[in-house]
Amino acid sequence: MWALPELIEAASRTGQTQLAADALGRLAEATSIGQTDWAPGIYARCRALLSDGQNAEGWYRQAVDRLSRTRLRTELARAHLLYGEWLRRERRRADARAQLRTAHEMFDAIGMQAFAERARRELRATGENVRRRATGTHGELTPQEAQIARLARSGLSNPEIAAQLFLSVRTVQYHLAKVFTKLEITSRRQLWQAVPGSGRDGPMA
Repeated sequence: MWALPELIEAASRTGQTQLAADALGRLAEATSIGQTDWAPGIYARCRALLSDGQNAEGWYRQAVDRLSRTRLRTELARAHLLYGEWLRRERRRADARAQLRTAHEMFDAIGMQAFAERARRELRATGENVRRRATGTHGELTPQEAQIARLARSGLSNPEIAAQLFLSVRTVQYHLAKVFTKLEITSRRQLWQAVPGSGRDGPMA
């Protein structure tokens, strides 16, 4: 099911409307049995991509509303981004900026820098400049990397960190690997000195 939204967005951007419509039909079936807000939220976001005018705006608003009631921050941020991009194409710059600023801030906080950069470019197209986050700077952690590092420092395992932040274990492993590279450390024990703590943490066993 998770591949369908990606396919719909890619197909809609490349003019493959029939492919996108077919995928949307399959997504409608996959999300029709959901009892939570995330399934209709994802469907609404995708439906908006294949709609025009007030219909499109209605679907975008529904997507943002539904996804804001879930814990899927990345999917909500993408809804704000797509809505902002659509508003910019509609030449509603002020409205677009509000959505794009939200998307940029969310992606930046999560650590999804490719999407944050996409939102930044869209904001620049509306006439608003946003400073690009410096990447690859020695010792400089993104907000999400810092959060994961602090949790690892406190002694939580990767699965425990993943459960607390609603991420996959693989995502936690990926971010910790980046933390180790940036801080030039090779083990979790070294996080005790490399990462500031709360003062209540004890040394890791």
